[in-house]
Amino acid sequence: MHQISKVTSILGFAMLGLVGSAAADSSDPIKIAVNEWTGQHVSAHIAGSVLQAAGYNVEYVTAGAVPQFAAIAQGNLHLQPETWGNNVGDIYPNSVANGDIVVLGSTGLEPTESWMYPSYMNAQCPGLPDVNALIACSQLFAAAETFPKGRLITYPADWGTRSKDLVNSAGLPFEPIAGGSEGAMIAEMQAAYKTQSPMLVMFWEPHWVHSEMDFDWVQFPGYTEDCDTNPEPGIYPDKTGDCGFKQANISKIVSRDFETNWPGAFKIMKALSIDNAMQNSLLLEIDFNKRELEEVIAEWMQNNESTWKPWVAAGS
Repeated sequence: MHQISKVTSILGFAMLGLVGSAAADSSDPIKIAVNEWTGQHVSAHIAGSVLQAAGYNVEYVTAGAVPQFAAIAQGNLHLQPETWGNNVGDIYPNSVANGDIVVLGSTGLEPTESWMYPSYMNAQCPGLPDVNALIACSQLFAAAETFPKGRLITYPADWGTRSKDLVNSAGLPFEPIAGGSEGAMIAEMQAAYKTQSPMLVMFWEPHWVHSEMDFDWVQFPGYTEDCDTNPEPGIYPDKTGDCGFKQANISKIVSRDFETNWPGAFKIMKALSIDNAMQNSLLLEIDFNKRELEEVIAEWMQNNESTWKPWVAAGS
């Protein structure tokens, strides 16, 4: 009960004097999609808290990352502030093309999915983070069960096989070992970091681990759409499928009728911007320090008025 009162009091402080941006807009609740991962929860609740501070009614609705697009296109959901463009199915691009979903622009996050290693490995392998240096130093990353190949921790098996496919296509001297889960992967990272041991892992950003430990991304040749058929852009001039990983664009999207029903909120959401450092620090509090999401977001609202008040002002 004390925690609820604390959150309420902080939100009340944040909203003081700001209600009014929504005066000319619909009083119907803006339904915000909430997906399966904590980073998106952070983006959704920052967006919702800012809209509440501007006087809007907000409702958070659990929705799958792909099924949500049909609901947004039909107007049953209204706002998704963190859409990863590399996992959207067919409904999303078709709905954007016909105007049922409106893209407001980038969320501000700069996502990365690739192989990474602890920064202390740079001293042991000159030339890192270049992939050619990594290849030359592959035995540094070997374990007893993979020697002479380096040990590569990949995504859990049901997350896809992109790392394994790259290793096989390029003939890289690494043995892909599927991580059991996100938690198991993080536990290995923490154990290696504690003992300053070599490790190589497929991972992503934004994520709270980047606020706790220093990792560097392996620098691959950039991804191209013809990488699987054209040998020129990859690591080796005589092989295909050996480019780096395709990166996502992360966008804010709304339903077709959003601007008509909530013109002020439309402008506020266009102004909203969440960067990696902001999200990583909040994820650390929620997933690592085990604090309640609502409390962390309310605290952020209280301590960062200079960041979000200009967003609210944009809706006037």
